[in-house]
Amino acid sequence: MSIKLKNRLHRPGKRLSQTLIAGLLALAATSGPVLANTIDNVEFSQLPGGEVQLKISLTEAAVEPKGFTIDEPPRLVLDFASVGNDLATNKIDMNLDLVRNLTALEGNARTRLVVNLNQAAGWATQSDGNNVFITITPFMQQARRAAAPTPTRMAPGHNSITGVDFHRGTSGEARITVSLSSENIDIDSREEPGKVVVEFLDSAVPEEFARRLTVTDFGTPATTVETRQIGDSVRMVISAVGDYEILAYQTEGLYTVEVQPLAALSTAEITRRKSAYDGERLSLNFQNIEVRSVLQLLADFTGKNLVASDTVTGTVTLRLKNVPWDQALDIILSTKGLAKREDGNVMWVAPAEEIAARERMELEALQQLEELAPLYTEYVGINFARAADLADLITADENNLLTERGNVTIDERTNTLILHDTEDKIADVRQLISTLDVAVQQVLIESRIVNASTDFSKNLGVRLGLTKRNGGANSPRVTSGNLSATTDVINGDDVELSDRLGINLPAAGINGFTANSIAFAISKADRLLELELSALEADGKGEILSNPRVVTSNQREAVISQGSQIAYQEASSSGATSTSFKDAVLSLRVTPQITPDDHIIMDLEVNKDAVGPTVAGVPTIDTQSINTQVLVDNGDTIVIGGIYEQTKTHSETRTPFLSELPFVGFFFRTRSDTNDKSELLIFVTPKILRDGLATVL
Repeated sequence: MSIKLKNRLHRPGKRLSQTLIAGLLALAATSGPVLANTIDNVEFSQLPGGEVQLKISLTEAAVEPKGFTIDEPPRLVLDFASVGNDLATNKIDMNLDLVRNLTALEGNARTRLVVNLNQAAGWATQSDGNNVFITITPFMQQARRAAAPTPTRMAPGHNSITGVDFHRGTSGEARITVSLSSENIDIDSREEPGKVVVEFLDSAVPEEFARRLTVTDFGTPATTVETRQIGDSVRMVISAVGDYEILAYQTEGLYTVEVQPLAALSTAEITRRKSAYDGERLSLNFQNIEVRSVLQLLADFTGKNLVASDTVTGTVTLRLKNVPWDQALDIILSTKGLAKREDGNVMWVAPAEEIAARERMELEALQQLEELAPLYTEYVGINFARAADLADLITADENNLLTERGNVTIDERTNTLILHDTEDKIADVRQLISTLDVAVQQVLIESRIVNASTDFSKNLGVRLGLTKRNGGANSPRVTSGNLSATTDVINGDDVELSDRLGINLPAAGINGFTANSIAFAISKADRLLELELSALEADGKGEILSNPRVVTSNQREAVISQGSQIAYQEASSSGATSTSFKDAVLSLRVTPQITPDDHIIMDLEVNKDAVGPTVAGVPTIDTQSINTQVLVDNGDTIVIGGIYEQTKTHSETRTPFLSELPFVGFFFRTRSDTNDKSELLIFVTPKILRDGLATVL
């Protein structure tokens, strides 16, 4: 008598349900030799705790079935190898709380029993003579039974762990490998918050492997790996931190758990992994099952047609949990040294060496056909591209599209390629030309350069003079603006105004305009007091708009400029002079690139020059420029840059001491205030031209 617990197959069940139905129909349609051992009766009974027991009677010694379960819809699938079906009916209704019905079909020298359940359940087998007892247990009941203390069923060590190793993978994943003394050890793995728990049932672990490994220094999500004996089982607990995913699988006597980091993966790496394996996820648990049977199961599951080479033989023990089906297939193939090739809906599986040899033979045959195929000559007119550019691409050393006997000639006058090669190669070249010889999209780039300025100036000034004479002719006392004026007064001569002024601080003119003024004078016989007040204020605003526009092809640089050349005389070392020029231009240099989603990437260089002051006879150039790269949606306007300037000045000219006097100090000083502002803004609007240029230029 032997009892063996089986693990579940975890995955959405709709597709696999369809696969099972298709498999049953295929079994029913397959004829084969009459088998001596057959199933002639199936009985069922309800057990306490919600369990159900099936008694399957055979005509000869019982054969232990191989099987698996699925969760949605819940089913138990049992395969009896080399056993026929001799039941009176192929469908048996049970209508129990756990089991609904059973379906049996024979084909391919086996009988498959599909038990339809009302909920997910585990199962165990027990053989006794010609009978096989299948005990189906709800998972909740199974979990309570596992949690309760039970006597040891067998001495630990019947199966054993023969090695525990830790490695860091190339992508930063933690890889824990467990060597098993038998590939038939039952394994239960589950993921809990922050850890992975693996139970090796009915097994023992030597003291040298019953230990706690600290693996934080390896830079993987795993931090510790602890292995210890718990009753008659071995429990391994793998603690991990961060974002990670788990991949667990068994091949023969080696069980592997991979803890793969997610946070450290780049977006490109995550995309690559998803694109590498994008099949529906499943879990498999098979012991000593034929490789061909596993391949057929996966083929049925995916709906693909399978062609397996006669050299595909052997068995495999496999446990995979929650992995894409295509990754499960690759694991099986790599374990057995197999490879696959797909052509449409047909998948061919054979040893890797056989496939490589087959492909070498096909390649050699193709080469021989190319060497014997007749040569043809065709003339291909090129519409939009340059024929020379396409010829260089066709004959590139690293990707020559022609055979060794083929060649291509260019007629530049008509922009035509003359192809001379086999019919197949000419067809390949024509396909390439049809893809590349298309009209290049064009882009209108419109730039607006706005230069706005405001300026404000205010000047205040004063002129003050006092001329006075006291005393007689022999001892005169004279007061005036300067000594020249006093001498003129003593001599009785006329005195100039500029000489009479003691304070001469008039308001300065602005932009060529003279300050407004008002004057006062008080005169008596021997004295003259003169006062002049002057003031001037200027306020200005200006705006300059420049609007260069240019049309260019996608990924082609375009330049538009407008301005003047400033001539000046330049002396050489010999003393001779020559006329030189400096450019003062408004220019736009742009290279657009149209993206597939109709955005435009632009490399931009905008310059706005103006003539500045002349220094030593050489004119200076005031330059405003920007060089940048921007991404803009088609037709949108973007501000690519701006310059804001503000100049504020305050100047005062005054007479010491007197200008500080209260109330009258104003008459002894002049003041000038300026506040100039300027702002440069550069706008760019790209538009993809689809219907020509007439409507936009």
